Amino acid sequence: MASDNVLTLAAALSSGTIVLDGGMSNQLEAAGHDLSDALWSARLLADRPEAIVEAHLAYYEAGADVAITSSYQATFEGFARRGIPHGRVAELLGLSVELAREAARRAHAEGVTRPLWVAASVGPYGAMLADGSEYRGRYGLSVAELERFHLPRLEVLAAAGPDVLALETVPDTDEARALLGGVRGLGVPAWLSYSVAGDRTRAGQPLEEAFALAAEADEVIAVGVNCCAPEDVDAAVATASRVTGKPVVVYPNSGEAWDAGARAWKGSSTFTAAQVGGWERAGARLIGGCCRVGPGAIAGVTAALHGA
Repeated sequence: MASDNVLTLAAALSSGTIVLDGGMSNQLEAAGHDLSDALWSARLLADRPEAIVEAHLAYYEAGADVAITSSYQATFEGFARRGIPHGRVAELLGLSVELAREAARRAHAEGVTRPLWVAASVGPYGAMLADGSEYRGRYGLSVAELERFHLPRLEVLAAAGPDVLALETVPDTDEARALLGGVRGLGVPAWLSYSVAGDRTRAGQPLEEAFALAAEADEVIAVGVNCCAPEDVDAAVATASRVTGKPVVVYPNSGEAWDAGARAWKGSSTFTAAQVGGWERAGARLIGGCCRVGPGAIAGVTAALHGA
């Protein structure tokens, strides 16, 4: 279903800063859902769609203007391993957009008056593999092969009518090229967001080179970083703004580290609402959180940006 908003997200970015939501998985886990599965939160599209609506609603109520759908790890290949046929997967991808729209309708019914947008998540190839390779990139596939992987999902998600496609947690420039090729001509704007370590992509390419790919892409309305340490954001925002001249999108993790052996998060959160003012001054116009950043933190971001 298409957005009821009169104002497009691209137009809104020209006049102010937009608050993104936080992590979908941590909100679902906080509600008691088991996500120890290769499909991660995408499994609940089939099993517990109402839980996804409730997670989106919690973020809208916390002040988020944009909900990112639960399609990050939803792919035709990943669902096929569970015996789910192609047609049903297409339905589930479309459903991910509709569930976020339903949450927006409920938020408006409960008194939220501001525009609410939906970003359809397009995770990297490595998310489908569910082996952590989305944080390394360089899968041994060509740009053309990666584009062939992404295009069917991009087409289905675009047809579902999101306000924007979130090309997110991209680990390297090869995959960025593939995704930018895939969104061309779909008629839906996109943002491109890399996962980074310091001043480089996860695959080791300089961020100047990575961001430059989006500079001339008319479909891309924002470029930036997500699923990274908060400490990596400041320099990345400045680089993205300088290289592209576009609004910058940032939604880092909490700062805790994932211990794959123990299957647990370690360390302390370093994400604070006090950081977002600096990001905004450097050019960030879409600001939120990723893994382990919940509604409470997003409420803090909203207050810091809008004085709410």
